[in-house]
Amino acid sequence: MLVKKKGVFTEEDALKVIEMASQKMEKEIIVMAYRVTDEAKRRLWDYQRAVALMADLTGEERYVRVEILEGYVSDKVKGIEL
Repeated sequence: MLVKKKGVFTEEDALKVIEMASQKMEKEIIVMAYRVTDEAKRRLWDYQRAVALMADLTGEERYVRVEILEGYVSDKVKGIEL
């Protein structure tokens, strides 16, 4: 799942992305924004760790990879715009 935001990616945006990703059982979250707040980064990384922990506890083979790209938002790349 690729999420683009022209501007600042905030904690509220991170919560929206986490909700969308958890509903679709996404394996990858890529955030592309001009700037990402520390709180938003922490939320995304906490979600990544929580999925790994729950998978370990239940014996599932599930993981989520989080990648954060700051500084440039491409119009050519297709993704979900916030």
